[in-house]
Amino acid sequence: MLNHSWRLRLVTGVLAGLVTAPAAVVLGSDPGRSFTHRSAQGSDPGRSITHRAPADIDEWILRAMKTFGVPGLALTIVEDGQVLLAKGYGVRKLGDGAPVDARTLFGIASNTKAFTATALGMLVEEGKIRWDGRVIDYLPWFQMYDPYVTREMTVRDLLVHRSGLGLGAGDLLWWPASTYDRHEIARRLRYIPLATSFRSAYAYDNVLYLVAGEVIEAVSGQSWEDFVSSRILAKVGMRSSNVRHSAARQGGNIATPHASVDGRLRPIAPFDSDNTNPAGGINSCAEDMARWLIVQLAEGQLPGGSRLFSPATSRQLMTIVTPIPLAEGPAELRDVRPNFNGYGLGFGLRDYRGKKLVSHTGGLPGYVSKVAMLPELKLGVSVLTNQESGAVYDSIVNHVFDSYLQAPQTDWIAAYEAIARRAGQSSENVEKQTATARDPASKPSLPLSKYAGTYRDAWYGDVTISSAGNGLAIQFEKTPSLGGTLEHWQHDTFVARWKDRELRADAFVAFSLNPDGTIDRVLMRAVSPETDFSFDFQDLMLKPLKNQ
Repeated sequence: MLNHSWRLRLVTGVLAGLVTAPAAVVLGSDPGRSFTHRSAQGSDPGRSITHRAPADIDEWILRAMKTFGVPGLALTIVEDGQVLLAKGYGVRKLGDGAPVDARTLFGIASNTKAFTATALGMLVEEGKIRWDGRVIDYLPWFQMYDPYVTREMTVRDLLVHRSGLGLGAGDLLWWPASTYDRHEIARRLRYIPLATSFRSAYAYDNVLYLVAGEVIEAVSGQSWEDFVSSRILAKVGMRSSNVRHSAARQGGNIATPHASVDGRLRPIAPFDSDNTNPAGGINSCAEDMARWLIVQLAEGQLPGGSRLFSPATSRQLMTIVTPIPLAEGPAELRDVRPNFNGYGLGFGLRDYRGKKLVSHTGGLPGYVSKVAMLPELKLGVSVLTNQESGAVYDSIVNHVFDSYLQAPQTDWIAAYEAIARRAGQSSENVEKQTATARDPASKPSLPLSKYAGTYRDAWYGDVTISSAGNGLAIQFEKTPSLGGTLEHWQHDTFVARWKDRELRADAFVAFSLNPDGTIDRVLMRAVSPETDFSFDFQDLMLKPLKNQ
């Protein structure tokens, strides 16, 4: 779920009258928590230093939030070591007037990956690991499906999405929250077949960042959480931030996640499993993200002149390792189509109007965010939200960048609104076509009781199908929330309707029969194309246990 390209979600007008005025700007006014700004003196004389936020930024933000149905948002803009804006907008929770401010926490999801990569870079500088050191030299128990990949995979490979695993492969081991612990999730990677050859293709994953966290613990003697808390957050000055998904349930000044469930935008439960904190566990705020951006743009230099990491490590983080093929993209984005695209160490890299862009996005249930930097301008932007609209953060980041680049004015809100509408219509069309192709008069080949039993997938484990009244029920044994009913769809295919409707991930369950009428295997895939890729049902190959 910690994905870097969350589905666009449009909830036009749903917040009419609920998007409040922005909370007060925080520019280091609190002497106990003040920012240390680097002076603009000595900067590149050939580069224009603006040192102010776009004049229309408040109006733009409020319009974007209303258009895309976002209850609350935190915006950060930094330039040349100065915090130009660290500000909250809207409310933490629908129906509750508590405003978002510069210290309101949001789950930043996969924007955590850059912290994990930075931690590894610090350990490289200490001589405890090498970027091209083999993972098995630090974790002797580590295995992938292919022995060659096991032997050759390096620390660098853990971060750059070229392992051969398919998109989101293995995410069902932890998403939704499972009873597997972190080590067991990593151990089960050995059973996941690879989708491509090693280092030949880009496919985004989360589970290898979990392994990266295990490397950090093995060589430092500290858990990932303790290392990142004490050696990164504390030194950068990110005093409000924390490193655990579970902290989202602790209350206080934290934004409540929201999502559209069965057609209605409402608060939802936060994801609270700590198994994959190294891939997406950090909760942060506008004020702290400003500090993080300043350190990254300063190539690791901390306030006061000491260093978190060296310029050499900065170059490693922000250099493409895995190329990503260029796509045509929507017509509305033709003026900002990149000339190059790829993934470095915890960051995506491309260009924006001729400038190198270093960025990442993050998505959790009810939280999406984006971090974007133009290093040449020493300009950075962070957008944190408590709704699932990628359109809102893209429209804001592009607007801010265009203001500083003095680019032609583009109505990015209207552009992303059009893109979101088409995406939604496309998903509806796919679902309609699937329903049209259904044969509603067909019946199951077997009595329902014959489908009951325990089925095992080599990497996930057991899934139980049982008789329930006049129908069937399904339960993923290691994932308590993946339980529901099986509704007959057609022939020997059913639809799993999960009891927890916040999952938004109903799935087809298709039984294949042997010639003698016994069940050979069960395959699954999501019903809706909008289902997040971390529900990797399609990778399961469920086989009935022989002794049932």
